[in-house]
Amino acid sequence: MATATAPALAEGRGANLAHARTAAPYENWRPPVIGVSLIVPVGAEALVIADLLGTAMVPSGSVLSGETPEEAALNVLSDATGGLPPLRRVAVACVQMRRRKVITYVLATASITHESVGRLIYRDPRADIRVMPTIRAIDSLPVPGRLRVVVGLQALATGEIAYIGSDHISPMHLVLGDSAITEKRGQPAP
Repeated sequence: MATATAPALAEGRGANLAHARTAAPYENWRPPVIGVSLIVPVGAEALVIADLLGTAMVPSGSVLSGETPEEAALNVLSDATGGLPPLRRVAVACVQMRRRKVITYVLATASITHESVGRLIYRDPRADIRVMPTIRAIDSLPVPGRLRVVVGLQALATGEIAYIGSDHISPMHLVLGDSAITEKRGQPAP
């Protein structure tokens, strides 16, 4: 990639190089940021939401190097008496930023009771854990979180894993191909 030199800047060509750099297509030269978001149903009518200084959000966190999304989820939200109910991947959201891809695994737990919500511990001590009716919780979330929750709940109901791209939503088996999904389930591809 060309860099601007002092003579080029003096002649006004540096502005063209700067424009070329900002007009360049997206680059993936940095490793992706990988995160995890949790959908925790409370009964059939409510969801667990983290209230961070007045902002509603889905409990979320980072996936560290060498960690699976399921292990990261246990670090994001844990139960004081043990672990969370069984986790299941329901969606994968991928967004291409200017120089980095952001991948978020959306996991759902089995439904918990109102009493067990009081024992949950969120990774950020500034946030409070709240139980909100599902529709009100979805409405209070920012658009990316809202999309992840709605698609995740639908995938949870259908038993599928959804892929959320920057411009489309599709079942994961259409993204990876049927043979990749079959191999992941431990069966040989046809």
